[in-house]
Amino acid sequence: MPHLTIDYSSHLADVFDRVALLKELHPLVVDMAGSTGVCKTFLRPAETYAGNGTIEESTFVHVEVGLMPGRSESLKARLSESILALLSAHLPVRDAAGAVLSVEVRDLAGSYRLSPKARGETEYRCAR
Repeated sequence: MPHLTIDYSSHLADVFDRVALLKELHPLVVDMAGSTGVCKTFLRPAETYAGNGTIEESTFVHVEVGLMPGRSESLKARLSESILALLSAHLPVRDAAGAVLSVEVRDLAGSYRLSPKARGETEYRCAR
């Protein structure tokens, strides 16, 4: 039941094949994290990227992965590296060269809840 958020430069909309990325990203996250269920992903194009005190049109993709607690930091780091490699493979060469790519794999908060209807009448909570 991983939750993913992908923020990306809006000017990539016509050249960044998000469907192809998700077809590889979802199984990668589920397999490496030892998770169950399906990934839920938000894709959010952004007009600008602010870095180094400036606002500019730049090529960036940031992926945030929220997992149920319990994974080691080394597993999260390996998953982040694998996602970075996958992102690079899915960006056109001209965009990938100067792109700012980043990944954060984090634990879902203890307040996380999934509606019973979404998972067949069982309420899911983060274990503490």
